[in-house]
Amino acid sequence: MRQFLRFRFKLLVMLAAMFFPFTATAASITEADWSIYKTAFLDPTGRIIDTGNNNISHSEGQGYGMWLAVLADKPADFELIWSFTRTELLVRDDGLAAWKWDPQANPHISDINNATDGDILIAYALALAAKQWAKPDYAEAARKIAQTVIDKSVVVRGGRTLLLPGTVGFGEKDRPDGPVVNPSYFIFEAFPVLNELAPSPLWGALTRDGLAQISSYLFGPRKLPADWVSVRTKPRPADGFPQEFGYNSVRIPLYLARAGLADVKLLDRLRASILLDDGNMATFDLRSGDTKDVLSDAGYRVIPALAACIIDRKPIPDDLRRFTSTLYYPSTLHLLALSFATQAHQECL
Repeated sequence: MRQFLRFRFKLLVMLAAMFFPFTATAASITEADWSIYKTAFLDPTGRIIDTGNNNISHSEGQGYGMWLAVLADKPADFELIWSFTRTELLVRDDGLAAWKWDPQANPHISDINNATDGDILIAYALALAAKQWAKPDYAEAARKIAQTVIDKSVVVRGGRTLLLPGTVGFGEKDRPDGPVVNPSYFIFEAFPVLNELAPSPLWGALTRDGLAQISSYLFGPRKLPADWVSVRTKPRPADGFPQEFGYNSVRIPLYLARAGLADVKLLDRLRASILLDDGNMATFDLRSGDTKDVLSDAGYRVIPALAACIIDRKPIPDDLRRFTSTLYYPSTLHLLALSFATQAHQECL
C-alpha cells in the first residue's frame, strides 16, 4: 500500500507539470491590480464577496478568486481562498461545491445544489496552482472535482454531449423542457487541463459539442444565445427563466477568446450583436431584441474590445487597459481579459 501511495504521489507531481494549453504564467496580473481586487472583494476569511448580489459568496466567485490569485502569482492568497472554499462550500457528499454562501443566513448554506461552472473554475484553478507552485495536493483536489463533474454533470443525449448546470434540477427527468443548459458554463480552456487529471473522452466532446451548441443558439432578432436553453428538442430559451441574453452570457465571447476556439466569424458575430451604437455592451430581450441593461462598466466593455483586437488587431482602448474595481462580476471579467491579453496578445495592450 505504501508503495502504491508513493507511486500515486509521483504521478500527481508529473501530471501537475503537464497541463496544456493555457497554463498560467507568473504575474500576468500586476501587483497593483491584484491589490485593488483583493482589497475590494477578498475578506480576511478567504471569502470572495459578490458586491453586486447582497454580498453573498458562491462557488463561481471562489473559483474566479483562486484563478486570479494564480494569474497574480499569489500562493498565500490562493491558499486563503481555497481554505474557505474547502471548509465552507465543499460540504456535499459527492465533493462538489454548494453554490451559495449567504452571510445573512443561518445556516449560511440554504441550498446544497452545485453550480457546475463554479466546480469547473475551482478545479481549473487548483490544477493551474498545482503546476505553478508544485503542489500535488492541489492536483489531487482538482482531480476529484473534475472526475465528479464528468460523472454527475455531463450527459450524452441525442448524440450531443451536454454540460448540466447542476446535478439536480436541469436533467431530462427533472423538468418538462429538460435537459436545460447554460452556454456560459463552457469554460473551454479548462477542459484539456482537467482531462490530464481525470482523463475522459467527454472533455474533448464537451469542447466540440459546446462550440457547436453556442454557434447554433441564434435566438431573436439579434441572433444571440439565451442564458438558459432547453435542448429537449430544437433548442429554445428555457421555460421559467427570462428570455434574455443576460449577465451569464456576456462572458461567452471572453471564454471563447481565451480558449482560442471561436473562428473569426463566430467571434465577430457575437461582438457585433452585443454592442450598442455608443460602444457599450448590453443585455437584450431575445423576443424583441430590445436593450434591457446597458453595460457601461469597463469590465464588460473590455470583452468586445478584446475580440476586436483578436479579429482586427485593434489595440484595446487606453481607458480599458487601466483596472479599477467597481462591482465583483465586471471587475473579475476585466482582470481575466487583461491577463489574457498580457499572456497571449501583447499587441492588444
